[in-house]
This record gives sequence, structure tokens and C-alpha cells, in this order.
Amino acid sequence: SSHEHKLNFKKSKELCLSYIQDAVLQKQWKRAAEFLTFYIESLEKDFSREYVGPSEIIWRIGTEILCHHSRSSMKEFNSFIEQMKTLRVKRYLKVCLEHAFHLLCNGLIDEAYENLSVAESWRFGEQTVIQDKEMKLIRAYRGVLDYYSWSKQKNVLMERGQDGFEDLSVEQEMHSCFRKAAVNLKEIIKIPGVWDLFVKCYVDLLEFYGDHDEARQVLNEYAYNSKFPANPNAHVYLYEFLKRHGESKKSLISALKILHNTVPSHELMIEFNTMLQKSKKRKKRQLGLKVIFAALDYAGWKENVKAWSCLARQVKQIVISEKHLGWIKQEWNSRKDWWPAFHFSRYLAKKNWQENESLSHEKALVAGILLGKDCKYFKYVSHQGCKAQVKRFRILKKFVNKHNPVYLRIS
Repeated sequence: SSHEHKLNFKKSKELCLSYIQDAVLQKQWKRAAEFLTFYIESLEKDFSREYVGPSEIIWRIGTEILCHHSRSSMKEFNSFIEQMKTLRVKRYLKVCLEHAFHLLCNGLIDEAYENLSVAESWRFGEQTVIQDKEMKLIRAYRGVLDYYSWSKQKNVLMERGQDGFEDLSVEQEMHSCFRKAAVNLKEIIKIPGVWDLFVKCYVDLLEFYGDHDEARQVLNEYAYNSKFPANPNAHVYLYEFLKRHGESKKSLISALKILHNTVPSHELMIEFNTMLQKSKKRKKRQLGLKVIFAALDYAGWKENVKAWSCLARQVKQIVISEKHLGWIKQEWNSRKDWWPAFHFSRYLAKKNWQENESLSHEKALVAGILLGKDCKYFKYVSHQGCKAQVKRFRILKKFVNKHNPVYLRIS
């Protein structure tokens, strides 16, 4: 019957699509291409009135296959993408963007720029208004390419020195690229969103021409405007800008404090800890201890010598002065159940000693203070260090033995 035929036809299409997805997941690009051909042929024979919306599927999967297939060429990819642009007007600008990305990935910058320029001039009735966001993205990425051209011209002038800046034709071309890039980049970053690439390019343009106030305003807006999504990079960019321009420690600490609250494992936390340790205020020094403890909670920091050195130095200072032992106790209480196995096992002691003597020294000091002189990590490392007749390990052993009562007070 007609109904049964339609039902079987629908099932066969769904089965074919599942085969394609399976092949793509297993990176079997040739097999995926064959099934996609069958899928497209089946759609051409589909006389049902039910809307399936296959163009999105063909575009997404077809692009993925052509990007990875061993026999695929740029000519074939361009031909496929041009066909996809005509399938659905609603997706025209999105396909244009993807086309531009693919061209850029293959080093075809001029072709990508031309593609974006054509897309920017596209008009199709009400669709032009509906796709306003996509159009702004098209302009923004064209702005990035204008920035790229500006940057190349700038580097040429910088290499030539004073003579380069006397070449009016090059300088005029460079300034033309600046104007075009600035207009489009400024437009996109007004819209709430994550615009890291565009913000960095725009700020670089402003800084080069000495407009530091505008650059600061852009970065402050990007970091602190509640309409924008939470974005750790926004605070990183602001911090780096403030640091470049010699801003006060208070401003730098303020920027990094928010970064610490959102990403306690960020690589800038060592810099943040060092800055806080130099402060005369107790609250900031205590925050510094909290910052470095929090960073070492993450596996990526387990073998970071600088981080362990920062913690060892501060712990040692507190122990010698016998002040603020409560700070150590406060941080240790929430970690004493899992840090010993995470950081201070005998296996890690052996591994660290074999791979990095400096790391094992800093960790052994911290382990000895937090877990006492009977700690497995401390005992192994101090024994190996003394056996190898390394002076600093003898000093380390004496220090931990002398201050062993501290362990009892914080445990």
C-alpha cells in the first residue's frame, strides 16, 4: 500500500543516515561519502509531502566528509559549498561564513576576504533583516582580515624604521585598513557575547594609535558589563592591558581576584600569589596562601615547580615566625583527607625524585610541615637527598624535624 511504502521509505532514510553518522564517528570517510550519495538519491525519489529539512544534514555532514576525505580537493569543496548556498536562503550567510573559515584554514586569505565581501552585499527581502546577526558576524570577520592586512603593513613599516613611516603610500594603505577594521570590530563588540578575537584585534588597533582611554573602556565593558556572559579571558585581557601601561597594584589585584574566583587553576595564579605575598596587608597575604593552595588542587599543577616553590616559601615564613598558623590550618582542614594520596604518596616521591630534584625538594618541605616528619613523601625524599649528600636536603630535614610540633598544631 501507499502508506506502507512511505513508512518503509522513511525507515530506510533514517537507517542510511545512521550509517553515515556511524562512518563519520569512526572516521571512515570513503564509506560515509558512499552512504551520503545514497541518502541524497533517496531524497530525490521522496515524493512525500512531509518536510524533512535535509539540506542542513547534507551541508553539515557533506562539509565534514570533504574536509577529511583523502581524495577531496579545494575545487570540489568550493563547488559543494556553492550548491549549499543556493539550497536554503535562511542558511546562506552561515554557509558563507563556513566557506570563509575553510579558505582561511587552507591559507587562502584573499579568497576568504572576497567571499565575505560578496556575502556582505547579499540582499534577499525580509531575510536580510532576519539574518542581521549573521550579517554582523560576516562584517566582523571581514574586519579581522582587514586587521590582518593592517598588521602586515605595520610590520613592514616597523622593519624599515623611520624610512618606512616616510613612505606615504604604505602608511595610507595601512590607515585605510585600520579604518575598515575598526568600524566592523567596534560594531560587533557592542553586542553581548563572547568576542575574544574581535576585542583583542580592536584593542591592538587602538593601542597602536595611542587611544588608551578607548581601549581601557572597551576592556572594562567586556569584563564587567553584566549583560555579557561570564568570560575569564575578559579579565585576562584587562589585566594584561593594565600591566602593559603600568597601572597600580590595586587595579592589577582587582582584575586577578575575579579571575581567581572564576578559574582558580589559571596560569596567572602564580603571578597573583607573588603579588599578594609582597603586600604589607595581612588579608592579601592570607589570600595569596589561599590562591596557591587552590591552584594545587588541580592535576595540571601537580608537577609545577614554581607553584610548589611559592607554597613552600610562604609556609616556611609562617612556620619560622610562628604567626598565622591558623591560615595554614584553615586551608589544610578541607584538604587533609585527599591531598596525602593526591600529592604525597611514596610512589610520587620516587617519581618526583627521579624526574625533578627541585620539585621533590619543594614538595617535601610542604609535606613535612603539613603531615609531619613521618610522612612517606618527606621520609623518602629527605633520605634520598641526604644519601646523595645534597646539602639543601640535609637543611630541609633539620628544618622539618625542628618544627615538627607545628604539624601537631595544624593537624
